[in-house]
Amino acid sequence: MKIASGKVVEGKVVLECVTLEEGTSVTVLAREQECAIDLTPVEEAELLLTFAEADRGETVSAEEVLAKLAGRHG
Repeated sequence: MKIASGKVVEGKVVLECVTLEEGTSVTVLAREQECAIDLTPVEEAELLLTFAEADRGETVSAEEVLAKLAGRHG
C-alpha cells in the first residue's frame, strides 16, 4: 500500500513524488477545502507512524478487526 498526494490537473489526478504501474487500482480521498482536518503534532506523528507500519506490512485484516469487534458484543 502506498499513500501519495497529488492534484487534479486537466481532469486527471497527478501524483507528487510517486509513480504507479499502469493499470494500478487506486482509491482517491479528496479533501474539501472547507473541511480541513487540523492535527496536533502528536496526532500527526501517530498518523505518520501508522503509515510506516502499513508500508512495512504490519497490518490487520478487516476480517480480524470485525471478529474482535463481534467478540466484544457477543
